Amino acid sequence: MLIAEDGSASLENYSIQYAIGKFWANNHVHVVCGKSGLNTRFLYHFLCIVNFIPYLSGGGRAKLTKGKLIEIKIPIPCPNNPKKSLSIQAKIVRILDTFTDLTTELSARRKQYNYYRDQLLSFHHPALKGTPPEEGNIYSTNDREVEWKSLGDLCLIGDGLHGTPKYDETGEYFFINGNNLDNGNIVFNGKTKKVNDSMFKKHGIIFTVENTVFLSKNGTIGNVSFYNNEKIVLGKSVAFFNIESSDLYSRYLFYFLQTDFSKKYFESQKTGSTIKNLGLKALRSFKIPLPGYAEQTRIVAILDKFDTLTHSISEGLPREIELRQKQYEYYRDLLLSFPPPHQATPATPTPNGRHSPPLEGCPKGGVVRTVRGGTNSTNSTNSTE
Repeated sequence: MLIAEDGSASLENYSIQYAIGKFWANNHVHVVCGKSGLNTRFLYHFLCIVNFIPYLSGGGRAKLTKGKLIEIKIPIPCPNNPKKSLSIQAKIVRILDTFTDLTTELSARRKQYNYYRDQLLSFHHPALKGTPPEEGNIYSTNDREVEWKSLGDLCLIGDGLHGTPKYDETGEYFFINGNNLDNGNIVFNGKTKKVNDSMFKKHGIIFTVENTVFLSKNGTIGNVSFYNNEKIVLGKSVAFFNIESSDLYSRYLFYFLQTDFSKKYFESQKTGSTIKNLGLKALRSFKIPLPGYAEQTRIVAILDKFDTLTHSISEGLPREIELRQKQYEYYRDLLLSFPPPHQATPATPTPNGRHSPPLEGCPKGGVVRTVRGGTNSTNSTNSTE
């Protein structure tokens, strides 16, 4: 198990990772495993509910020293019966791992979606052998005929204001950049600046719901979204595609811009050292496969279903993952709420507000021992369950 010595992304949710197999650890991480009588996976689940803040030292960059780490007390059920203790720990681990395995499986489905999306949008003819297709030529791949065309021939492509507008907190229009594009939507937060009507008249661009797609092109490259009648003024980090050809379906373009094929092209065309930029010339020259409109519609219908499953908060994977995480946290807190040291009455609420659960397999009058940081001795607590 790996525990951050310093640099944890969150102090409230301290950085802990369970590692399997070979790994390399630098001097900013503690490597911890359970000694005899302590299941390391049980230790991992317990440490996920520990408040590390009282054990941290330092100011701006909080640090967890080894000396403080070994002061953290770990509950050991039925310590006088090591076999039964390990059996109880293993049962707790099996229950909690069931929930974490479900979350991992649900997350893996997103990767499956990306794979099938790329397969549906793959039109590479074997005869090309990786060479760029000739524009205007029609190729047949897996019984699907496609014509490769440059985006500049299909869309009006541009970007937003190259400069800083005059902001107005009372303005009606949001001034957006690439970070405002997220999973097909334009999102606003407390940091999103506003501009007034005069700035829109000077720098605004006309978009349509049916035929506009946005792409982040500066700094953050590759975020894609649609236009949904938002009141916006673009910054230079957002490129727009106003589709002018009746041969191209906007949702097909939206999905194709997210494929590995597109990402590799963007990567090859990026310029700049510190802040990367994807130029409009490169976007206009980008050749994409263009099957018939009916085929585009069929592909989009399939991908829309996948998209709902992977991104919908109300009915898709995010909702499922959220529910599984809540279930895991509930049962984790319930199963790992032991009486604190020197407390003889198990019915008293633990610091997190929950009552100590009965330990299956521990006889009445059993013992829960709290050990310090992986050592083999410490305080003992009598328990009636």
